[in-house]
Amino acid sequence: MLEFKLPDVGEGMHEGEISKWLVKEGDQVKQDQPIVEVQTDKVNAELTSPVSGVIKRLLFAEGETAHVGQTLVVIDDGSAIEVAAATAIADPPQTKVAAPIQKGLFDRALASPYIRKLAREWKIDIEKVLGTGTAGRVTEEDLRAFLAKEQAPKKEQLPKEAMPLAPKAFGIQENAQEERIPLKGVRKKIAEHLVKSVSIIPHVTHVDELEMDALKGLRDKWKAAADERGVKLTFLPFFIKALVVALKEFKTLNASIDDSTQEIVLKNYYHIGIATDTKDGLIVPVIKNADKKTIFQLSQEISEKASRAREGKLSLEEITGGTFTISNVGPIGGLYATPIINHPEVAILGLHKMEPRMVVRDWEGVIRLMMHMSLSFDHRLIDGVTAVRFTNRIKQLLENPDLLMMEMV
Repeated sequence: MLEFKLPDVGEGMHEGEISKWLVKEGDQVKQDQPIVEVQTDKVNAELTSPVSGVIKRLLFAEGETAHVGQTLVVIDDGSAIEVAAATAIADPPQTKVAAPIQKGLFDRALASPYIRKLAREWKIDIEKVLGTGTAGRVTEEDLRAFLAKEQAPKKEQLPKEAMPLAPKAFGIQENAQEERIPLKGVRKKIAEHLVKSVSIIPHVTHVDELEMDALKGLRDKWKAAADERGVKLTFLPFFIKALVVALKEFKTLNASIDDSTQEIVLKNYYHIGIATDTKDGLIVPVIKNADKKTIFQLSQEISEKASRAREGKLSLEEITGGTFTISNVGPIGGLYATPIINHPEVAILGLHKMEPRMVVRDWEGVIRLMMHMSLSFDHRLIDGVTAVRFTNRIKQLLENPDLLMMEMV
């Protein structure tokens, strides 16, 4: 027998949510065969079997959270009991596989943390409840049925004020005005990361506006050439290039603070994170060495990584190691916002919608294509004056794209 334990699949993770079982009890598996998908705070990981054998017990149900070092599954490989850490492969397949788990093969009833909490609140011994859910899991309906059965003989003996609440009072009723959804998976990790960021970093946000007519003209000029290469040319690669030029001149914006050693870490590489909206929440693919890539190369990589982020196929390496992040919400809309810094970085640039607006030039009202940008920065390291000079430099390069071309490496 071999006990297959949850490993640390990268960057010191502590726990993972079982998103899919790819096997069921009784299945014959081969060494290195994928058996389970685990959602960590960074990426989906596919874990493979270290041995060939028969799946004897699945100790966690889909949706439950396991901590590093806990046994996920017991595999009968014909040997004495062993302990093995799983191996992980990034970019898991998207095929959904059912995972029935039979209660009775081990002492612990199958139930989510939420169901266990309800059982404790309702003073129910969950080990006595017959689970009717998928894989024999105990559901909220099972708890209600158990409670009703246990209380039924005693109803006439109890005064009205001492009666237990009807089972339906504990759950969501039809047409209920509230719903309760477990905070878990990627959304939970995003929440934890943001709380850490705003708890540690004193945020300040500076807002400015850009005149985009000249840059739009340049983009439109080269759009056909990009189409011939199969590249969708957006404004974002130009912003990355302008950003990198500014970061090289204002080094404290491309840095981090090592709180453990109280050191400022200045970085001479430029890995730009691009915040991407997915069905699971905000994921930040990282464009490595952005200063060494052309506009066309950046366009292609942004498109590919955004697509793979939405499919949940990014590897851990592709979403870590960023030095500065851009959050582009312009296509969605909104005048401006105050983005939260992606800790341990020290700044983030928010890009907002472009629209024609009336502005004053040479004491006359004219219509220009305008856009706001907002820079949130860590005030421990970056002064307001530095932040304004930094955005002024970005603005200068984007409003004068010929100058931007001259500054490119």
